[in-house]
Amino acid sequence: MKKAATIKYRWFFLLLLLPAVSCKKYLDVLPDNRAELNTSEKIAKMMVSAYSTTIYVVPAEISSDNMDDYGKDDPNTNRMYDEIFFWKDVTETGNDSPNSLWSGCYSGIASSNEVLNAIKEAGNPVSLNPVKGEALVARAYNHFVLVNMFAQHYTKKYGATDLGIPYMTSPEQTLDPKYKRNSVAEVYDLIKKDLEEGLPLIDDRQYGNTPKFHFNKAAANAFAARVYLYTQDWEKAIAYANAAIGVNPAGNLRDNAYLSNLTGEVEELSKFYTGSNIKANLMIQPASSEAGLVYGRYKFGTRYSHGTFILRTETFGSLTPWGSNTPWDYVLKYFSFEATNFNKALVPRLPYRFETTDPVAGIGFSHTVYASFTTEETLLTRAEAYVHLGQYDKALSDTRYWIKNSLSSDPGEFTTTTVNQWADGLAYFTPRNPTPKKKLNPEFVIRDKTEENMLHFVLFIRRLETMHTGLRWFDVKRYGIEITRRVIVSGKVGSTDDANTLKTRDNRMAMQLPQDVINAGMQKNPR
Repeated sequence: MKKAATIKYRWFFLLLLLPAVSCKKYLDVLPDNRAELNTSEKIAKMMVSAYSTTIYVVPAEISSDNMDDYGKDDPNTNRMYDEIFFWKDVTETGNDSPNSLWSGCYSGIASSNEVLNAIKEAGNPVSLNPVKGEALVARAYNHFVLVNMFAQHYTKKYGATDLGIPYMTSPEQTLDPKYKRNSVAEVYDLIKKDLEEGLPLIDDRQYGNTPKFHFNKAAANAFAARVYLYTQDWEKAIAYANAAIGVNPAGNLRDNAYLSNLTGEVEELSKFYTGSNIKANLMIQPASSEAGLVYGRYKFGTRYSHGTFILRTETFGSLTPWGSNTPWDYVLKYFSFEATNFNKALVPRLPYRFETTDPVAGIGFSHTVYASFTTEETLLTRAEAYVHLGQYDKALSDTRYWIKNSLSSDPGEFTTTTVNQWADGLAYFTPRNPTPKKKLNPEFVIRDKTEENMLHFVLFIRRLETMHTGLRWFDVKRYGIEITRRVIVSGKVGSTDDANTLKTRDNRMAMQLPQDVINAGMQKNPR
């Protein structure tokens, strides 16, 4: 190795978050926080820290239309959830806060950059190509999360002028750097550049027995499919989805029948759902998060819930395309709970795990495991891309895989005629008279009624498949779906907050940057 790379734990994300410290203080601590990336083994091990332990699930899910307000009399909330639910600038901190998400992703980016720099200084040996590929894809993913949470969604019309986030491609070398936000379009261009360079270098053999905890080949292709779907490059989205799950993904779908036969309810099933032995889980991430509490059978965070009202009118229990609306109509059934100050409708997605730090005091840390890329979500990414290309038969074929695998009885083949009958038979959603059909206001053109109805069909299935994972928020942003908050009283709409409706391209769709970042000089999101 030509030269040892030095990691100085003065990560740039800390400089983004904190005011400048004095040179004296900085120099006092630097010598004790130095590690040498002077072997291939050390460089590879550094990649562990390129995966953030903070996830977007809770803030994204609470921001979305999957949640209702169960009233001020429900004490099971906190200030951070209140701020997120009403799309306010978040002042609170915690594992699931925007502050933690920002610092966690930039910490992962810093690790990727240190690895890439060490490989460069080593002369870019071929033996480290798989590590280089993983570092590039992980760097792209962390930036992808940040731009989707802290910026408007990419559009061809506004992408070049909408504020994105700083895209970091090298280790920080200065004490008090000033960062400029790239545009959303620039961020996506750099994400694609990293993906297209890194993906061919990935070699699953480098991961040993733990490929699901890394950007393995399938997960990296699934990520690329999502990126190109979000940037409206439908052909590439399909190509990468094919590479991730195969043209015929039947053998890689989740074994819902196996899961449904296991003993237990939502909490126990969640542990199996996110297992590394499940073929459909292309990548899983352990995280420090309260997501398992919020989306588990716990009296925690229940004021804002995917409750039985939304379930019966918009999601699993609504007027579905296949007519099914009970828990037993689904192979892997949903669970609904109604009691005083407790109303949750749940599917097994996120287990709750508690790390005890003080057994006497009974305190510790909340953890979960999150399936960040799955066969099913990638399948629906491809189906949506087919719809945009007008290839409806292929889109229906993909949704058919999901339907046959998810429903207890086969409803038969779907055609554009049956999809039109379902969608045309629904009134458009209003807050007081909800349906699964919401007005779509994307920046791209929807050609005709059949394309719109096919999009309603695919987006409805996506909403079910991605429940509790935060991805619905990105679909809301992509399609300009408006949200009006409602208070549910005794199973009905008690009131609506019409004056606070989240409109298409509302500035609040871009979550505000952490206050410490703004204080350090970063341009904040408009309000």
